[in-house]
Amino acid sequence: MKILVPVKQVMDVELNVRVAAGKVVEDGMTLVLSKWDENALEAAVQLKEAGTASEVVVVTVGPESAGETLRKAMAMGADRAVHVLDPAADGSDSLGVARVLAALGAKEKPDLILAGLQAQDTDMGGVGPMTAELMGIPCLSNVTKIEGTGPTLTIHRRGDQGREVIAVTLPALITANDSLNQPRLASLKGIMMAKKKPMDTLTLENLGAAGVAGAAHALTQIAEFQPPAARAAGRKFTGEPEVIAKEVFDLLVKEAKLVG
Repeated sequence: MKILVPVKQVMDVELNVRVAAGKVVEDGMTLVLSKWDENALEAAVQLKEAGTASEVVVVTVGPESAGETLRKAMAMGADRAVHVLDPAADGSDSLGVARVLAALGAKEKPDLILAGLQAQDTDMGGVGPMTAELMGIPCLSNVTKIEGTGPTLTIHRRGDQGREVIAVTLPALITANDSLNQPRLASLKGIMMAKKKPMDTLTLENLGAAGVAGAAHALTQIAEFQPPAARAAGRKFTGEPEVIAKEVFDLLVKEAKLVG
């Protein structure tokens, strides 16, 4: 079974992200592998270690710096990488990226696509389901457990009404919830081996996907980034407990309106 894992290089949102004039300040920004993609990659590597998968291929659509993300993914256990590197893809929205991934899927013919539930920067969660729709394969999102060896897998997912258990026949696309597993840290041996693993660089023309991605073909765009509103300063109460309790209760009723 071949597994394809799409990944994305994103800003490290654990750090202090700065916004100015409606845009994210990129100067000095740290770029990392999106955390949900790490969960998807870990699941793929575990399936290979269990003998269920024969090959794990990691792919990204992004700038030259995204090659570092692919090397990290290979250090974590992916066998090879595909970097779709093309200025024509710059400014792609989720649908544009999905179109590129669908074209790559037609070329690679994976049995299973394991993607992150959503990207760590936009939190949209649209690329996986749209890729599956374009490829005409089932999509199971928000997955917390994978069982089986194929061609049929038993999938546990978080649904609107609780846990759902679904049997799916491959090929299929799965998006990973962050509770699916605990991604491993790349070992020194893995980092050294990643330097020797193959990484192909393709253009949209190579994939037969010219004219389907990029800013000119985007149907959605981010109009503006806004920093969160500053948190109001806390209020400190002093005095006798009975008096303080009454003041707090009055505030809950009159200002917060939490008590009717």
